[in-house]
Amino acid sequence: MKEWIAKYQKAIVGTGAVSVLLICYLQQREMAGLRNELNELRYLSGGDIVKAQYIDSLQTVNDSLKSDNFNLNTIIGRYELTLENLKEENPDAGKQFENFFYTQTE
Repeated sequence: MKEWIAKYQKAIVGTGAVSVLLICYLQQREMAGLRNELNELRYLSGGDIVKAQYIDSLQTVNDSLKSDNFNLNTIIGRYELTLENLKEENPDAGKQFENFFYTQTE
């Protein structure tokens, strides 16, 4: 085996170098294609200002809804903690609250 490797050392190294170059070339080509796709997604073709304004308005609404949702979830969490505390401090009042909550507020 050693003799065979020594005999064909230049061919093995040359084949390895060509293989590495080919892989690098194919990777660069793939990356260039992905960059082009990213640029197409990032910029609106034709400079359509109306589309850009519409997208901006949708993003604003989305951000507003996320903020409102966060605030409401915080309030719900505070009510849940308060109810747990009420059930520990005064179990009868906690049961009365839950009964009213589940039967009278629909």
